[in-house]
Order: sequence, then structure tokens, then C-alpha cells
Amino acid sequence: MMSMHEAVDALRSARCLAVEYGGYTRRVEVHAVGFGSQGQGLMEVWQVDGGSSSGVSSGWKLMRLDDVASAMRTDQPSLAPRPGYRRSHRAMTEIIDQV
Repeated sequence: MMSMHEAVDALRSARCLAVEYGGYTRRVEVHAVGFGSQGQGLMEVWQVDGGSSSGVSSGWKLMRLDDVASAMRTDQPSLAPRPGYRRSHRAMTEIIDQV
């Protein structure tokens, strides 16, 4: 499980995260971190590359922090905000930090 602190740290340091999520290794840029309506930790990310159950290896993803099996901040700079980013994701009832 990934901590809220790790997600916020990646966002604030403008670095990509390497995460294990849904059985796939992915490289993501964190754009927003917050809580959903049931109190679950969430992060809105732009997936740079890696696997995905949908078969779409890049693009916008909403990830539950408790479903992230592992996470490591990388030295690769984040290019956030990516085109199409909109602040205040509707799935987040409380936003901790965002680009």
C-alpha cells in the first residue's frame, strides 16, 4: 500500500513514480492527491508508460493508493501538468494537493 505522503512528495518534487498497480509496472506523473467519497486515498496520474489491464499504456488514470503494491520515486522529471489536465478531479471529495 502506498502512503499519501509518498504521492504528495512525488507531486511536490515534480518526479515520476515507478508503481506496481493492477499487476503491472507503470511510470506515472502525479497531478492530484486526495480522498474519495468513502475515505479512500486517490491519486490522479498521467501514465507515461507501462502495462495496463485496459491495454492503454499511457494517459489519464485514477489510482487507489491502497491498491498500489509498491512505489518508488524516480529521478525522472515529471512533465505535469499534461495537456487536458483539469484541477479538482470530481472523484475526490477532499484534495490534499494538486498541480
